[in-house]
Amino acid sequence: MKKYFITGLVLLLPMVVTIAVILFLVDLFTKPFVNAVSQTLHSFSIFSDGIFIFSGPQLINYLSRILILVALFGCTVALGCIARWFFLKSLFRYADKILSKIPLVNTVYKTSQDIINTVFVSDKKSFQKVVMVEFPRPGVFVIGLIARESPPTCCTATGKKMISVLVPTTPNPTTGFLMMFEENELIYIDMKPEDAIKYIVSCGVIIPEENKKKQELCT
Repeated sequence: MKKYFITGLVLLLPMVVTIAVILFLVDLFTKPFVNAVSQTLHSFSIFSDGIFIFSGPQLINYLSRILILVALFGCTVALGCIARWFFLKSLFRYADKILSKIPLVNTVYKTSQDIINTVFVSDKKSFQKVVMVEFPRPGVFVIGLIARESPPTCCTATGKKMISVLVPTTPNPTTGFLMMFEENELIYIDMKPEDAIKYIVSCGVIIPEENKKKQELCT
């Protein structure tokens, strides 16, 4: 019975987590507008009697969220197309200058802009190489992802070429330690970044397939 329960749990948990994340994002994006859209649909007496097991208010709520998501997607695509027009590019650049001069707002705006440009626009291969580094003491190794070369000011201060490495925490890889190492302190390993994240999230239970095959051959 215990084995069956664990097997079912392993199959069910990823699905539950995925659904929970999707529902959270849907609620996050639609919550500010759902009341206004629901009232508008209610005024047209749409699905007022309900369908099957769903009542009228439930159907209106679900339909409102779907319409909001479609509208947000359409607005995002339209904004991307409009932003490519020359005169609006100039307008966005002017707005960028204004936001960059407002105290406090400029810090949040520029930081968000830099992060988004680095992740979605930049051609640099950040977090594409997996390494092992000694942490938190010599002789103990952890898995890290190379971010990029450290800022010039840090390299100048140490007089050495430094590499920025993100060491994710287990089991939540969205937090971690950003550390700087010398090139010769890094041990490059043949592992894909996504496999490294799986290994970290699973607390070492999930071994990458290629490494698992090598381990089986050795035994």
